Amino acid sequence: MKPHDTDPLPTRRRFLETTGLLGASLALGTPPAFARPDPASERVRVAVIGLGRGMDHVKAYLQLPHVELAAVCDTDERRMAAAVEAAGKAGQSPKSVGDFRTLLADPSVDAVSIAMPNFWHAPATILACAAGKHVYVEKPGSHNALEGELMVAAARKHRRKVQMGNQRRSQPEIRDAIALLASGEIGKLRFARCWYDANRGTIGRGKPVPIPSWLNYDLWQGPVPERVYVDNLVHYNWHWRWHWGGGELANNGIHALDIARWGLGARFPLRVSVTGGRYHFDDDQETPDTTMATFDLGSAGVTWDASSCLSRKEEKHPFVAFYGDRGVLALDTGAGYRIFDLEGREVKSVSGKFSDVPHFGNFIESIRSDTPLNSEIAEGQISTRWCHMGNIAYRTRTEVAIDSITGRIVRPSREMERLWTRSYRPGWEPRV
Repeated sequence: MKPHDTDPLPTRRRFLETTGLLGASLALGTPPAFARPDPASERVRVAVIGLGRGMDHVKAYLQLPHVELAAVCDTDERRMAAAVEAAGKAGQSPKSVGDFRTLLADPSVDAVSIAMPNFWHAPATILACAAGKHVYVEKPGSHNALEGELMVAAARKHRRKVQMGNQRRSQPEIRDAIALLASGEIGKLRFARCWYDANRGTIGRGKPVPIPSWLNYDLWQGPVPERVYVDNLVHYNWHWRWHWGGGELANNGIHALDIARWGLGARFPLRVSVTGGRYHFDDDQETPDTTMATFDLGSAGVTWDASSCLSRKEEKHPFVAFYGDRGVLALDTGAGYRIFDLEGREVKSVSGKFSDVPHFGNFIESIRSDTPLNSEIAEGQISTRWCHMGNIAYRTRTEVAIDSITGRIVRPSREMERLWTRSYRPGWEPRV
């Protein structure tokens, strides 16, 4: 029996009650206005939690005005020293904290920036909102569909700013490209194609070993049911096990699919199907390394073609391509884009240098002056819902029919209901 098959099934009544109560969360429009901060206070004091990807958070905040890096936090004590050293070179002196709950209880911290593993995104965001903190949370933002609804509900209840880390939403060149699509530059849009190509190796077979002295594994596991520590799990390979991660679709697919949805002006698809498998290596990875996901919107469609272990360099794919009646707009992996006519001739080319900093800057400015977030959590979680639906389609080996208004599954099977949520360690269940 595979590890994910051991989780208990939620009852049908609980599934329907919960999704019925919270299903409208993702359909909410513009979030409510927030009180402006005291004008006498120019600084936003931010704590970064999770210092793998979180080191990029640290570097971005250190480049922004009106930001004080108040603290850094990780269950791996080795990582905190590197973050403090980087901050010191920029003239800041954040404190090191091993348990993020200490930060939530600190009234001097205005916002938390969450770069913990996926299974922590929603529980930590919900706790932070309840503690009065604004939140920047990495993509995908939730481990399952129900968590996404709970995050939106928490942001609304506690009137907190919550930005999801699909950072291309703040990239100037990409914003310009999306505006061109909306203006009809290539005519009526019919389809979008997305690609992800990489050259990942095998993760091998993990062996149970003593927990390293530098790791608080109990807190690292946090909300998920406890598993024995193995030597090929921390800090990255949890992505490829369903118990902790969402595979490449949630890891990288979210970026491209978010742009495709944004450019098409779409919300939820009508149907989702996924083919693929773990074809390259016989190891502990449960999620597919080769995937073709198809999303039918009725009037348009989207595909995501991923090859995690074979880079396909000779094919030279763009990141996302939009197909219209008058041409094609192709977005590069970084920040540039090109436009082609129907004969395939390039008619426009715009280059750009990708940077995370504008997205973090948008988050800080929104806290300071109540300007709109470029990826407010309700908007971000619509895109994440596409990924969750794709994983449900893959794991159930069925086409998933979706209500395009609510984003919920039409006539879900019991297996689909189970995958809509998950079981949690006692005391860690996310609640709003």
